[in-house]
Amino acid sequence: MTEAPLQLPLDTETLEAINDHLRPLEPQQILQWALTHLPGLHQTTAFGLTGLVAIDMLSKISPSSQPPLVFMDTLYHFPETYDLVTVVEKRYSVKVNVFKPEGCTTVQDFEKKWGEKFWELDEDTYDFAVKVEPAQRAYQEFNIRSIITGRRASQGGDRASLQPLEVDTTGLLKLNPLFAWTFSQVEAYVRDNDVPRNALLDQGYKSVGDWHSTVKSEGGDAGERAGRWADRKDKTECGLHKDYFAMKRKAKLEASMAAEALVANNAVAAAA
Repeated sequence: MTEAPLQLPLDTETLEAINDHLRPLEPQQILQWALTHLPGLHQTTAFGLTGLVAIDMLSKISPSSQPPLVFMDTLYHFPETYDLVTVVEKRYSVKVNVFKPEGCTTVQDFEKKWGEKFWELDEDTYDFAVKVEPAQRAYQEFNIRSIITGRRASQGGDRASLQPLEVDTTGLLKLNPLFAWTFSQVEAYVRDNDVPRNALLDQGYKSVGDWHSTVKSEGGDAGERAGRWADRKDKTECGLHKDYFAMKRKAKLEASMAAEALVANNAVAAAA
């Protein structure tokens, strides 16, 4: 139905035709299609359940040529998440390519640059610094044109109208192979295929992100992303799936203001 690999950029008509083709397919069939048609294909993952299912499926579809994995290390992940990275590398014999905030290798580096608890001061710019900018570096370094995500429509929020294939404001293709699956289907696959999972999911957590924005879920019937940004009912995305250029403009302004404040503080300290 389309060229293999796809020629970019995609026009609206071609994208709609692709989604019409992919929509009725099973996730494994969508992934098989992607391996043939999507140029510069990688999988970005924070090792949530849906992403882990996609990793497992790909290991069965194409065990010798799985798309490389990219992980944005915000420096604020739980120890259990870092443990899971190691488990996944060993289980599937894949290398996880790790990208951290620019110029930072430790929490101390980050807080020296941006300040302590920066997520409380400017959450959008925090998201840009720890996830969006590192992702852009990964895309450039590996010439990534297409990524596999773990998003699903049943997660709600901005994802409710999710399609199998999307194009973001930068032209990046985003494949959502499990877009139509429910959380129950994901859990069943994990159980039936003995897929590795974050140990925190057995301790009352529904969804796992940074430790400062993730809490245990209260109530057995809470949504699958309950406990993420619990004090922010209007927040459903971490920044990776927002308008890159708008976030970049805001982050640039914030960084300039932070640099000016640091110079002023140093001047005051020197004069004291």
